[in-house]
Amino acid sequence: MKAARLVVLGVAVAAGGIAAVLVGRSRHQEAPPPTVAPIETVEVLTAKKDLERGQLIAAPDLEWQTWPKAATNASFIQKSARPDAIHQFVGAIVREPVAAGQPIYDPMVVFAKGSGYMAAILPKGMRAVAMNVAPDSAAGGFILPGDHVDVLLTHHDKEAEKENSGTEKILSDTILRNVPVLAADQTVEDKSGQKVLVARTVTLEVTPPQAEELELARVQGTLSLALRSLQDSQSPTPEGAADKEMSQQINTVRYGVSTVTTVAR
Repeated sequence: MKAARLVVLGVAVAAGGIAAVLVGRSRHQEAPPPTVAPIETVEVLTAKKDLERGQLIAAPDLEWQTWPKAATNASFIQKSARPDAIHQFVGAIVREPVAAGQPIYDPMVVFAKGSGYMAAILPKGMRAVAMNVAPDSAAGGFILPGDHVDVLLTHHDKEAEKENSGTEKILSDTILRNVPVLAADQTVEDKSGQKVLVARTVTLEVTPPQAEELELARVQGTLSLALRSLQDSQSPTPEGAADKEMSQQINTVRYGVSTVTTVAR
């Protein structure tokens, strides 16, 4: 009887030891790594290199890039929807600068098959008018495409001269305000031993009535351009607050023996 109890006790001790070993092993086992869902991606049309405004796009300028689908929007051009997009964009004209790696949208370019650059970038309903200028009549040659300018007309006041026995009177009027500059035909000149860029022709973006007014002003006197500050040119209206205040002032300037009245319209 005593021997039987010893046998049962031994079996129980052995079983307990085995169970303890198994429990210890299970506690030291590492938990399985969490399952990571794969990121869904799409191929998006992007610029392979920096594209400048007015540049004609060639096939090597564009490429397909893999993007997370969650980071795209409806404006992105996806290869699954437009597999021939690179070929479609060949020959298009860049409307605004595009950085390398940036997705390409349809509004970024102008599809102008057979049209010139100026006709392609000119907004609908607007006109491009060219002006011959000199450095002393165009802010010293510092006017560049993308700037905004005022157009000034300097002319003789013939009626006042008749009333004052031929005494010369000259008026300077601002006839157009906040006009965008589309292009500047610049040449290199040597001044005081230094090479400088000088604009010879400036092309302005105007409305049809402004184009008529500008052409009429050509035969009335001398036209010149005044460069506007970048902050002024971004005013929500064609005339900023400073312009409205200026338009209410009449500045009288002595010009030799005669009087020159400058009226800002």
